[in-house]
Amino acid sequence: MSVLSLAQIRQFLDREFPQVGGAFAVEEVGPMRARMRLIYQERHLRPGGTISGPAMFGLADVALYVAILANIGPVGQALTTNLNINFLKKPEPADLIGEARLIKLGKRLAVGEVSIFATTSDDLVAHAVGAYSIPPRD
Repeated sequence: MSVLSLAQIRQFLDREFPQVGGAFAVEEVGPMRARMRLIYQERHLRPGGTISGPAMFGLADVALYVAILANIGPVGQALTTNLNINFLKKPEPADLIGEARLIKLGKRLAVGEVSIFATTSDDLVAHAVGAYSIPPRD
């Protein structure tokens, strides 16, 4: 079971990170995982009519952050320390889904991966692995 519910995660993001609203949507949270949606907008396109790398990178980063928050609680200062992404296939202009899975969740460090899929097919379009620093808790 998650520490924070889906509704609590959404409220936290609305309050602390309003810039996420309209660009990303939290679809699911659970033990050691989260599912996010990149809401397609024309500004996400790169020349050639495909979703840009920075948009997919942002989806991976937010998905891992949400998975961490869902499992440790509302810690606004959990920070990305590393994020590597492999782009596997050009996605069509449409929403993307990021499925985050935490591999390690310690007191000071979290490590996870995100599989990014196009909503227009079942094809994996990108895969990311990231690490996050978790601040000490009182």
